[in-house]
Amino acid sequence: MNIFEEYLKKINTLVDKNKEILKLDNLNNFKGIVVEIPPEEFNFDLSCNASLVLAKINKINPKELANKMKDLILKNLSDFENIDIAGPGFLNLKLTNKSLISNINKILENKKFYGKKNSNKNYNIEFVSANPTGPMHVGHCRGAIYGDVLANLLKFNGNNVTKEYYINDYGNQIKNFAKSVFLRIREIKYKEKFVLRENLYPGEYIIEIGKKIIDTNKNEKFENFDKSFQLLKKESLKCSMDLIKSDLKKLGIEHDNFFSETKLIENKMVDKAVNYLKKNNYVEEGYLDPPKGEKDKTWKKTKRLIFKSTLFGDDTDRAMQKNDGSWTYFANDVGYHMDKVNRNYENLINVLGADHTGYIKRITAAVNALSNNKVKLNCKVCQLVKLFKNGKPFKMSKRAGDFISAQDLLKEVNKDSIRFMMLNRSNDVELDFDFDKVLEKSKDNPVFYVQYSFARISSLFRMLDKNINDKIDLDIKEFSLNENEMKILRKVFEWPKIIETASFKYEPHKIPYYLYELATLFHAYWSKGNEDQKYKFIEGSKIKKNETLAIIVLVAIVIQRGMNILGVSLPTKM
Repeated sequence: MNIFEEYLKKINTLVDKNKEILKLDNLNNFKGIVVEIPPEEFNFDLSCNASLVLAKINKINPKELANKMKDLILKNLSDFENIDIAGPGFLNLKLTNKSLISNINKILENKKFYGKKNSNKNYNIEFVSANPTGPMHVGHCRGAIYGDVLANLLKFNGNNVTKEYYINDYGNQIKNFAKSVFLRIREIKYKEKFVLRENLYPGEYIIEIGKKIIDTNKNEKFENFDKSFQLLKKESLKCSMDLIKSDLKKLGIEHDNFFSETKLIENKMVDKAVNYLKKNNYVEEGYLDPPKGEKDKTWKKTKRLIFKSTLFGDDTDRAMQKNDGSWTYFANDVGYHMDKVNRNYENLINVLGADHTGYIKRITAAVNALSNNKVKLNCKVCQLVKLFKNGKPFKMSKRAGDFISAQDLLKEVNKDSIRFMMLNRSNDVELDFDFDKVLEKSKDNPVFYVQYSFARISSLFRMLDKNINDKIDLDIKEFSLNENEMKILRKVFEWPKIIETASFKYEPHKIPYYLYELATLFHAYWSKGNEDQKYKFIEGSKIKKNETLAIIVLVAIVIQRGMNILGVSLPTKM
């Protein structure tokens, strides 16, 4: 149920039937016409720009058209009791009590799915995909939570969503990782000093991995790295992925699928993807220009396979092979995305770190080439997270080596605070994570403030000995809402619009913003009752009026739906 869509449809239908009376020759399929919430100072329920849009394309006076539309709507639609013409011709509409009751009852009857818009599409969301060379760091947390909440949001709207993790378990970094573990094992087993060299991993977690491998491979002597490599790779990756999965689980995140880069290579998916692109004349042998800017001493003019990504909007064509003829990282990624395309997803979403912005055009071009422009890839970049405590940048113990781990973060604050606050700004801007703020029990701590609103509602229901699912009878003769209740109801009406926008634009941060605004309105109304007797909810251990009870239940419904999407708990006592 979305009242904006419902009333837009009613207004458009009415205009269509009366276009001759309104002297409208061109309706332009009602493009650009919207119904939304008007600014608070107007004290109306809805606003429509129809007269402005239609007057412009029909070259008539918008205010004259607005007056005609006002009369037409009031005469034919019983939903509205008053219409005001604002500015150059906006129609501000006030709903009748009967219509308000009808809309409230619709939400109460369909509380579990309020805001849902059935889409039924197939999505693959790849997120985190941290190199399997150690535990997650704080930067990974933001992308992990963004991807998980986006998946929850799309699922709420009826889509089929696969949450996927791409394991980069192939190449030199894995060899360096295994070498680091080997040297730590030699240190533990044979007292050889671990000497930190370039590209090795220094973190204490490497020592823990080494101990586990020694314990589970008691007969292995680990005398030669090359001979032990396959065992070390397998065991080290397992330990590392166990660490990552453990961190993710503590954050409330579980993936549906883990995809191995090594298996991709073994199954010749890169060769298959390149051959497919060759057949379609998107890959050919040729030469690339040297990199722009600083000279790359390792670069030399070499004939190689090149993907013609400029055909699909990229800035330059891309090499599929290195100087030695082996596949580039990009080529492996093309193979991986061909596998995704073959799994019949309509939409692919890649959640990337801040340092991957320059990679977006080439992989988007590849997906367009591989799917004949039928599969849409969206890449969402999560910018850096900066930690603050006592107003200063905060450095936690770097047990993991050269980064701050998710485990360290979880020791400082709980999962709920991390999940909510990581979404408290748009993913494409840097986030300041303030430990002092998330530990406060005040309005300045958004997650606490939203949770506290639900706890207050729960305490109210305990006091009244009522259940949130109890039926509420609203009598048209007695129905009356004060200014606080109207503000809350109008905010509740916005919920489906928030869900729609957040889903369409892949902007889950809109949900915590909205929930905080709704909680603020509720707390303000609660406080008003402490200041003025006439605003108290309860009198003589009974609710004063059912309308108030209905408004409070609506707040609880929306907060439950929203926090469930965010994966944040809702305690009933605080």
